[in-house]
Amino acid sequence: MRFAVLGPVRLWRGDVELNSGAPQQRALLALLLAYAGRPVSLDEMVDVLWGQDPPSSSVNVVHRYVGNLRRLLEPGLPPRAEGGWLLRGAGGYRLKADAGTLDLLRFRHLVEQARSAAPAEAVEQYAEALAVWQGEAAAGIPAEVRSRPVFAALEQERIAVALEAADVALEHGGMAGLLPALRAAATRHPLDERLQARLVLALATTGRQAEALDTWQAVRDELAEELGIEPGQELRAAQQRVLTETATDKADEADETGEADTVVRPAQLPADLAVFAGRRADLAKALALLDGDALRTVVISAIGGMAGVGKTTLAVHWAHRVAHRFPDGQLYVNLRGFDRLGSAMDPGEALRSFLEALGVPPHRIPVAVDVQVGLYRSLLAKRRVLILLDNARDAEQVRPLLPSSPGCLVLITSRDRLPGLLATEGALPMTLDLFPAEDARESLARRLGEERVAREPRAVDEIVERCGGLPLALAVVAARAAANPAFPLSAIAAELRETPATLDAFADGDPAVDVRAVFSWSYRSLSAAAARLFRLLALHPGPDVSAGAAAALAGEPVRRALNELTRASLLTEHAPGRYVAHDLLRAYATELVKDSEDDRDAAVERLLDHYTQQAHGACRKFAPFWVRPELGRPVPEFEDDREALAWFTAEHPVLMSVVELAAQGGFDTHAWQLAWALERFLDQQGHWRDCATVQRLGLAAAQRLGHRAAQAHLHRALARASARLGDYHVAWPGIRRSLELHEELGDLSGLATAHRSHAWLLDQVGRYEESIQQAERALALYAATGNPAGEASMLHALAWTHIRLDQDCRAATYLQDALIKLNGLSNRYGDAGVLDGLGYALHRMGEYDRAIVYYRHALTLYRDVGDRYNEIGTLRHLGDSHRAAGDHDAARSSWQRALDLVDEVVDPATADEIRDKLLHLDLPDLVGAERRVRRSCRGGP
Repeated sequence: MRFAVLGPVRLWRGDVELNSGAPQQRALLALLLAYAGRPVSLDEMVDVLWGQDPPSSSVNVVHRYVGNLRRLLEPGLPPRAEGGWLLRGAGGYRLKADAGTLDLLRFRHLVEQARSAAPAEAVEQYAEALAVWQGEAAAGIPAEVRSRPVFAALEQERIAVALEAADVALEHGGMAGLLPALRAAATRHPLDERLQARLVLALATTGRQAEALDTWQAVRDELAEELGIEPGQELRAAQQRVLTETATDKADEADETGEADTVVRPAQLPADLAVFAGRRADLAKALALLDGDALRTVVISAIGGMAGVGKTTLAVHWAHRVAHRFPDGQLYVNLRGFDRLGSAMDPGEALRSFLEALGVPPHRIPVAVDVQVGLYRSLLAKRRVLILLDNARDAEQVRPLLPSSPGCLVLITSRDRLPGLLATEGALPMTLDLFPAEDARESLARRLGEERVAREPRAVDEIVERCGGLPLALAVVAARAAANPAFPLSAIAAELRETPATLDAFADGDPAVDVRAVFSWSYRSLSAAAARLFRLLALHPGPDVSAGAAAALAGEPVRRALNELTRASLLTEHAPGRYVAHDLLRAYATELVKDSEDDRDAAVERLLDHYTQQAHGACRKFAPFWVRPELGRPVPEFEDDREALAWFTAEHPVLMSVVELAAQGGFDTHAWQLAWALERFLDQQGHWRDCATVQRLGLAAAQRLGHRAAQAHLHRALARASARLGDYHVAWPGIRRSLELHEELGDLSGLATAHRSHAWLLDQVGRYEESIQQAERALALYAATGNPAGEASMLHALAWTHIRLDQDCRAATYLQDALIKLNGLSNRYGDAGVLDGLGYALHRMGEYDRAIVYYRHALTLYRDVGDRYNEIGTLRHLGDSHRAAGDHDAARSSWQRALDLVDEVVDPATADEIRDKLLHLDLPDLVGAERRVRRSCRGGP
């Protein structure tokens, strides 16, 4: 017999295809095939075939279908005989199958062969495996049955293997043979951006650049039509790589040098202004700074001038002109020195953003700012990097961000003249003046066209005069004129002439400097909805705002209003769906909202509701076992943990400001609820300082409200964050108070989590026996409250503590129990962590082949969620097991892949450790041998 489920459900006896019967009977056969020889319970059969509303005769119908299938498989089988194919067992039935009879098992067998093969052979075997698929899984059965998770899981397995295969082929070659299978998988899943990104790169790699770009555009159109979204970062990166032929360049370089270029080269410069005009003398002066031997020292240029005069525009244009002279990358940060709320960026925050851009993982960024400065300057040593520090408040804010080694260029923009920087750091000053009339006319001509400007010279002169040579004002006027090409420029000039108001912040007795007339006129031209949104955006704490948050502020859909504000140059969409406004415009909006009849408190409350609900929705996917408070409001449904992580990452800077806004504005409920939802993200991604800040604000808010349940949780969260930072004098009292409050409240779920954190704290300081006691209490409480994911997390924690105590067999038992608890919970982080831990325990027990299997499963999950840090750790462990098993080639492959990833994230200590492993790979494994001898002496496995 032969069976197929990776495509239409089919079966053959010899070369003769058999009719599997009615649709429901065929669906039962598909279910048995999907389980691939494992037992399927009667309950599962009924649930898959009929869902939540099975008929009363469902079990009898299943038995009848089983009998029919047995007679189909073995025509001479006597009535009620079991036969040799469809067997009873474990409360249900299983279909006898192996890789020679079932396409699904053949597919998995080929995949395993590919994973253990050399890269060139692996690509061929991946292609052969994917070619086994002949369509969508279980095609031909009723659509409702096909939608069940068991069949969806097969499709996800196909996607995972296709991604894995594509990554190997992109790195090692052989894409031509894999392309048909990759194309088939991508066609089946047109909205899977990961697959589509690989297909785009695969087409380009095989010389089909035009088709690759056409494919990218087709995917973009389909995403917009079906989901109303733009391509994500991975898909955009694939397009950019094709456009710049990065893949070809890297391949050529690797062929010539024998190694791949994995150094992180940030490219953070904002886009250059396409209609840049004037500033010839200023630009010539700036370019002259780099003549001769200037780069033998650090070149620091401070660009000053009033707001709106074009400091940032000139700095960005200058930076793009000279970027090629700095091959190690460009860094950019808006320091918010003259922010309307006075919330200038802390130098430590800027340093952390630069360190992350240079590839340092968040959890490896030092806590102390002076240590961060040392790491930052060490990373820039002997590198040529251009650094643009925009909107600085003063010299003290800038100094920690200056490199110490020659070869770098630092551009600083500020309204302050920065005299301290000029005196002590040798910065070269450049103060921008207002546009001269000639530059202003050129700017209008670039924006409106030379012919239109030439037709009305007197009107242009008046516009230039009324704008006072302020580039920002000219840009707003030009946007108004461009949006109305039929308007004569004389009408534009008349509107300016009739508007006497000025912006108080720039009142200087000189009408040429006043820009409120321009802003107010532009504002009055807006529709009522856009004008209201412009005012309300002043209430958002920044640094930028998403379309969803803007809609929350307004309490209504805002897509048209956002487009209108963007067209009027009152907003800039700096990233898809994310908007910023210049500080002058934000100041003007603040004036407007203060004088309006808008219900500001209601708008802020809607905004806080939005972020609170979004954060709790993301937390539900990112940390599914985490106990969350009842909000009394619906929360959005994120697709999976990967999407939740992407949302948290994008909104991280905003969320920090939002928690502060809630705490300072009297919205204490929102403050503690946000702090609660942010804990797991900030903790797991290494943002421990931010976590401590947020938990401290949330705890204070909960204390003001007298909300004891929130206090109990946030005391625990602050204790954990404080311990991460080494601040145990806060951690120990905090965890004790959390335990006391949970006990008093009778909150068993919260008490379980508090004991969990207490166990972790004890483990961190080496008090292992006490840690085990606390963990066992948490485990019992999770069991009592019906939280299997919580139980699994504690079993995992107990396992690692026992590993530290050299009790590996017991640790393995804990981990196997944890894996059972996680079954069916869709917790990929939890699954991957337990699988890696189990591999580690088995390795220490000498069961290297089993350890390798578990490590590979963990790697698949980590790659699927994009967790590169843990992927590195598992690859290191996998290489250790390969070496211990005597497979040095496989060990070398695992460690080299880990080293490539480590180099990308600039983790020198780990990189050195892996290089040492590679260097000593062919020497005897003395450590492993010593461990095996020690275990054999005490009777261990």
